[in-house]
Amino acid sequence: MTRALLFPAPAAALLAATLLAAGPALAQAPAAPVPPVSVPLSPVPEPLRGPWFQGECAAPAAALQVTARAVVRLPADGPARLVRFAEARQAEGWTVGTGRGAEAPRFMLRGTATALETAEPDAKLRDDRLPGDTPLRAWHRCPAAPLGLAGLHGEGISFLAALEGLEAACSSGATPEACAAGIIRQGDVSGDGKLSVAEIARMVRGATWLLAAAEDAPPETVLATGGGGILAGVAVARLTMESLDYDGDGKLSAAELAQDRAGFGGATGTEAGRPLRLEGLQEGVALLRGVLDGLLLER
Repeated sequence: MTRALLFPAPAAALLAATLLAAGPALAQAPAAPVPPVSVPLSPVPEPLRGPWFQGECAAPAAALQVTARAVVRLPADGPARLVRFAEARQAEGWTVGTGRGAEAPRFMLRGTATALETAEPDAKLRDDRLPGDTPLRAWHRCPAAPLGLAGLHGEGISFLAALEGLEAACSSGATPEACAAGIIRQGDVSGDGKLSVAEIARMVRGATWLLAAAEDAPPETVLATGGGGILAGVAVARLTMESLDYDGDGKLSAAELAQDRAGFGGATGTEAGRPLRLEGLQEGVALLRGVLDGLLLER
């Protein structure tokens, strides 16, 4: 059981999304490190990564963010579209990325560092006929993202890139310590090597934005995560801090995140003593829980 399950359902869902890549590595540590399994995945060429726009740079009609393993399209007046690549390959000058899901959505990219073309072929179109008659979209660079666009989507875009870093740090062969260090590295804005409430809340807000974009949400829904997610982000961050901040300094370290996750090998017990009757403890636990619930309700 991970600590995310201790939170109310909405908070747990947000925290689980934030630490999506951390689950396997933090939840159960192998007795000995296992070499990571190499999964062939052709990443998006580096010159194509980053922000792209359609229309005037001052007020673009659409924005496109390209990472090593994902794309997210943000039209000004249409639903967002996020495709995270489970598979990617090079084909006749195109990078063809395929997402997860029943329809296995595909997103195609080709271009240079200053000009990009994309295609989003129909699910029924055969791979050997790509892109076929699929309409092509042209994208260009801008000196900088418009202030309003950056303010509304900046945290979400940052989290999309951070999530890829988390997945790399917390891959199937990672140790709990390496995974925890990766979480700190991706979320540590201040550079002090720990996570504060504000830094955790930022990751949660990014996760809410990402979930909305993944559901092809309309602009108003995606944008609402920026404001509506603030209180939820702070609440989840404080719950996380209270659950894991063992030294009470108000910040989470890599050691605290990894606490007890690597305990399987050392949890061998003690010979002395006799087993307690666990059945008899149930009434005491119920009583203690009732007292705590009453205190919480009176606050």
